[in-house]
Amino acid sequence: MGEASLSEVWDYIVVGAGSAGCVLANRLSADPGTRVLVLEAGGSDAHPYIRAPVGFLKTFQDPRFNWCYTTEPGDGVDGRAIFFPRGKVLGGSSSINGHLYVRGQARDFDVWAQLGNRGWSYDDVLPYFRRAEDRSSGADDYHGAGGPQHVSDIHERHPICEAFIAGAEAAGVPRNPDYNGAVQEGVGYFQRTIRAGRRHSAATGYLHPVRRRRNLRVETDAQVLRIDVAGGRATGVTWRRHGQVHTSSAGAEVILAAGAVNSPHLLQLSGIGPADRLRAAGIAVVHDLAGVGEGLQDHYAMRVVHRVTQPVTLNERARGPRLWWEIARWLATGGGLLAFSPAHVGAFVRSHPDLELPDLQFVFTPASYSDGVVGQLQREPGMTIGVWQMRPESRGYVRTRSASPDEAPAIQPNYLSAEADRRAAIDGLRWARRLLASAALAPYRGPETLPGPDAVSDDDLLGYARSRGATVYHAVGTCRMGIDPTAVVGPDLRVRGLAGLRVVDASVMPTMVSANTNAATLMIAEKASDMILAAG
Repeated sequence: MGEASLSEVWDYIVVGAGSAGCVLANRLSADPGTRVLVLEAGGSDAHPYIRAPVGFLKTFQDPRFNWCYTTEPGDGVDGRAIFFPRGKVLGGSSSINGHLYVRGQARDFDVWAQLGNRGWSYDDVLPYFRRAEDRSSGADDYHGAGGPQHVSDIHERHPICEAFIAGAEAAGVPRNPDYNGAVQEGVGYFQRTIRAGRRHSAATGYLHPVRRRRNLRVETDAQVLRIDVAGGRATGVTWRRHGQVHTSSAGAEVILAAGAVNSPHLLQLSGIGPADRLRAAGIAVVHDLAGVGEGLQDHYAMRVVHRVTQPVTLNERARGPRLWWEIARWLATGGGLLAFSPAHVGAFVRSHPDLELPDLQFVFTPASYSDGVVGQLQREPGMTIGVWQMRPESRGYVRTRSASPDEAPAIQPNYLSAEADRRAAIDGLRWARRLLASAALAPYRGPETLPGPDAVSDDDLLGYARSRGATVYHAVGTCRMGIDPTAVVGPDLRVRGLAGLRVVDASVMPTMVSANTNAATLMIAEKASDMILAAG
């Protein structure tokens, strides 16, 4: 298609080529008679940092692939502003995330349905999880094979990981080979979106195989400035690429798939949101919708770190001649250090035995990072366990600061503002210490470096959580699905009160899933594609 085609009418315009946008691009363009335009603000994902799983450490703060947002200072985190990465590249956050494929608990989705979102119970969504998946071990009642998203098991079982699992079992946490199966609770190796040692993002699985379809056009470096609305209907979008402004029209629907930060921000920039707040930002009100940008939830993690007494961790493999050997090994075989996800082992644990379901998620890796933060491996051998409450009660917001699309929105997760979340932080740190104190880890365990031996009381641990915790990059809920007056979209994901406009991404989740969020986002987009196509 030539440049002139940008002014033609498309059937669907998809804003964002992240996890959800890639699914929509694939499914909506399957009919050659349907014209689909996808607009992605970021660029190509053809870079070694994205292809190599361990490249996560490099893309984490790289503005070539990342919006590099920062939260507002928070009372619950000692007034800190916290770095808040979001993918800005083909594949979105699935191109820079930690590869972990975790769906959540069946009850998560049953709760969505109980809130009035008919069609979103676990029985309803399981077929879409299975349709999306290409499980390396094959299909069963819970997993799919042959779908676009490849999901594999870890390629190398580290001896410290084996000891960690044995120690968790001794502490009463059952070994669970498939936390995405019948039961989530337990400890085991993570399932990962990695294939043959390479990252398998939504762009890899869904978008690139269909990129040459004549009825699909994908524009990169294309920032949408606003949704155009006339007569109560979204008619298209205005967007900018390399300084040139374009207007593209949608005959059927405009679909926002820009994520839990950018979807509500774009709605607000378009005059769709809380009227008083829009006017205060200098934006003309097009459609008063109070819930836009409200209800932000995210997982907030704390880490416990120990030195390791033997030179067998990933730290030693990541420098000097060994690193060059690891690079050569990955290029030749797809194995070794560069094929690891940041976390190797996961545990889903009930903080108290009287709870019916797990409320804490742990991530363990035989490595330690500078100042306890993922991004740079330390020189000394170490091991790290991270923990977060899976269903936090704290809620915040995403709000535009002005009418300028070039000014980042205010992002306030309100971490640890709820008492239940503060209690969970303390419980999680105590559980993390318990898991690392096992007899099975004794041959490897050196002294604790974070939070350190002086952190003993509940106040000490909560103080550490406030001062050193960070996001797990799982933003959801800012365009919440529901039937109440503050919901932004209905169960069909249509924006309430406007025709021709839907939101399809993690922002529609009415409550946080007990999991990393990428798997559920793929599921949402798979289900949405069926609803969109059925509506014609």
